Amino acid sequence: MKYLYLLVFVCLPSMVLAEPLRVISLSPHTTELAFEAGLGDNLIAVSAHSDYPPEALALEQVANFRGINIERVVTLKPDLVLAWKGGNPDRELAKLERLGIEIFYSNPHSLYDAADNIEKLGQWSADPAKAKARADAVRQELAAIETAQDGKNRIPYFYQLSESPLMTNNGEHWPQPLFSLCGGENIFSNSVAPYPQVSMEQVIVRAPQAIFYPSTKATPSKEWAKWAEFIPAIKNKDIFAISGDWLNRPTPRALKAVKQICTAFDKVRSDLDH
Repeated sequence: MKYLYLLVFVCLPSMVLAEPLRVISLSPHTTELAFEAGLGDNLIAVSAHSDYPPEALALEQVANFRGINIERVVTLKPDLVLAWKGGNPDRELAKLERLGIEIFYSNPHSLYDAADNIEKLGQWSADPAKAKARADAVRQELAAIETAQDGKNRIPYFYQLSESPLMTNNGEHWPQPLFSLCGGENIFSNSVAPYPQVSMEQVIVRAPQAIFYPSTKATPSKEWAKWAEFIPAIKNKDIFAISGDWLNRPTPRALKAVKQICTAFDKVRSDLDH
């Protein structure tokens, strides 16, 4: 019994003094994924534009489009850093790794990838099973959408990322996966540039049956009305605003954008049938 008392005395202090995991997120989408995975309470700093959920707005910002504040990150002594592979500067991330900081790299190319990220991040949370359940719920919703779209005609579309200059994305870059889920065929999918600048003439030649734009960052091009005779989407008034807050990040909130897009494509199919 004497030895049992000694064991309790030795072990309890380490249990009581254990510090919560300290996590820093270096992009808005990894901030959202952290909250989805149950790591919201562990976040001590985030990137600029980490505005969802609202709790993220209260956290210190240590990164933006110019780069990462390495000195501040090191000072905050994180146990884990969530980085955007291809978005955050590789050189600065390598510096953090050399300093012994563990980095979780995220670069979802689909919402299935986002679900996988949530499940993987859950290993650091207090309840990994809850993170897996959230990831599974996303996967189930995606599967249901795919089933609902099965057999529907594919619709050639144009996504107006910005008006001046007129820009879009190719078939390999976000938000392409969201449109593909609903049966959309990107008229610039074969572009070499990830986010090509295009001309109105190029759009006219490809005759999209639907046109989309993010409601938070752009407005429909004023020139389109001139070409109603040549562009089916203009003629049938199949121009749709999609919430940019939902559309632009590979997180579960993008499922709301997918529902908007699928509804829009169903309207286009109906217009073409009449």
